[in-house]
Amino acid sequence: MAKDNNLTSEEKEAKKKEMILFLSDSEEKESFLSKDNRKLLTDPLDDDNPITVQVLGICSALAITVQLEPAVVMAIAVMAVMAFSNIIISMLRNMIPSRIRIIVQLVVVASLVALVDQVLRAYAYDVSKQLSVFIGLIITNCIVMGRLEAFALGNGVYKSFLDGIGNAAGYGLILIIVAFFRELLGSGKLFGYEILGHQGTSAAESTGLYALGYENNGLMLLSPMALIVVGLIIWVQRARNRKLIEE
Repeated sequence: MAKDNNLTSEEKEAKKKEMILFLSDSEEKESFLSKDNRKLLTDPLDDDNPITVQVLGICSALAITVQLEPAVVMAIAVMAVMAFSNIIISMLRNMIPSRIRIIVQLVVVASLVALVDQVLRAYAYDVSKQLSVFIGLIITNCIVMGRLEAFALGNGVYKSFLDGIGNAAGYGLILIIVAFFRELLGSGKLFGYEILGHQGTSAAESTGLYALGYENNGLMLLSPMALIVVGLIIWVQRARNRKLIEE
């Protein structure tokens, strides 16, 4: 208290702003877009990707990547949940007893998932039906709970927000890549629009590649193909970045 009384008015005002922004001492000393903060956003897109490096969240990559639209919506939903849950847990980190921290995290994530689900039902009902139970399963997604436990509980709000956005973006990037190839090669469409041409009952009635004899690869619509596409992405990633190869 004596230390606070010795502060000048300018220092007290700066301290108030610091409290409003919930910045830690370490965050106060660096810029918002410092190198460390940028790495929180960029590393999950490549060197520390949740799916291809940490091998988390594989179930949704199997289930919702038959079409691109639900994959994009799922990526946005996870990003919203991760960003706000990281913020909330980081704000409460000094008040949460260690023995009930998992329960608190589940309550926060479940509340946010319920809110996201209601928004989807109100504004994107068809996509909500496609995603079905997988929106609810965000609650048990290892990526969400893992970042709360490993990062948000030990870091300030701003860093936790960036970490949530970065990891959700890395997760969503893989979902979108897998869905892109599965929908394009499996049905010749993207977002429901015919990309490779119109497939008629015969070559004469078809257009685009279908007129040349191209046929959709039905295997791409089966769940095992999601694993194969993810495996190919992992192979390309490690071929390009050799340091990810385990000894």
